[in-house]
Amino acid sequence: MFNIAVFASGAGSNAQKLIDYFRTHHSIKIGLIVSNKSNAGVLQIAQSENIPALVLGKEKFFHGNGYVDELSDMDIGFIVLAGFLWKIPSTLIRSFPNKIVNIHPALLPNYGGKGMYGSFVHESVIKAGDTESGITIHFVDDQYDHGPIIFQARCSINKNDTAETLAQKIHQLEHKNYPRVVEEVVNRSRYEV
Repeated sequence: MFNIAVFASGAGSNAQKLIDYFRTHHSIKIGLIVSNKSNAGVLQIAQSENIPALVLGKEKFFHGNGYVDELSDMDIGFIVLAGFLWKIPSTLIRSFPNKIVNIHPALLPNYGGKGMYGSFVHESVIKAGDTESGITIHFVDDQYDHGPIIFQARCSINKNDTAETLAQKIHQLEHKNYPRVVEEVVNRSRYEV
């Protein structure tokens, strides 16, 4: 089996969708849940799903080896960010070239960058008066929300939408598309020489 690590900082709704999607997959599995918060809901999901979990320490993540050794020991071949709020260190990016993807709750390159996550993104989109938003799945590089775009999906925004109702639309797009796109990218990356 090819092992994916899912990095998340919060409740883990996207992590759960990924786990559900790959639960009976013939060649790919979620082999590790990683969080930077010891009280994150995603760790409860890991426990209930009987998936190993790793809680990151800030110093080692940013100034050590980025947990490359631990990921290697767990035979991780790909990293999926699912609401993970720390910037990925260059050590980890170099060790997983084109093997780290992120999902962003807006249509990049708009509404990306440091501090642009969750409700901050949706409030900015609504305040700007945009008529559509969506999700962007992209490769991770050394800048926030910057790497090459893999996939985007859109939703309309009507005049009655709030940051909360827009968030619901975005979650639907995330849950529908992220697992499938991850599968496609992982399958491509496994067979590239």
